[in-house]
Amino acid sequence: MRRSAAGAPASPAPPTAAAEAELPRSAPAGPPADPAPRHVLRTEFPFELPRGYVDDAGTVHRDGVMRLSTARDELVPLRDVRVQENPAYLSVVLLGRVITRLGTLPMVHDGIVENMFASDLAFLQDFYRQINAEGHTRAAVRCPHCSEPFEVELGGSRLGES
Repeated sequence: MRRSAAGAPASPAPPTAAAEAELPRSAPAGPPADPAPRHVLRTEFPFELPRGYVDDAGTVHRDGVMRLSTARDELVPLRDVRVQENPAYLSVVLLGRVITRLGTLPMVHDGIVENMFASDLAFLQDFYRQINAEGHTRAAVRCPHCSEPFEVELGGSRLGES
């Protein structure tokens, strides 16, 4: 039998499997929990057209979804011959790239946008600016007379121009 040095406590015997099962378990080691919730980037935004796109069968499509634009979305149309010949066509091609859904249409492209009513095109151009500017096209202000808060629309550049 082995004896420990005088005054030193004997080392405890290793726990048995049954004793280990009764021991409280601590949480697994790892990075501390993030106390602040993470911001989830929203990339798609629903919209409703003021008038609606009318397809060849006469069906009106008003509800749609537009995604955020990428740098590629803004650069690729610049190589399009139609845009080079007529810069106003840029918004049509650009919107055809970023509208991901419109009503029950199987696909949205610049030909669809080209045949929309002018009021719907203007709405989509404004909506594009709003979502891609991260809401910076509006400013909160107060009325100088009654001090009531309200928002004003700040003038933006043409669609596709930064």
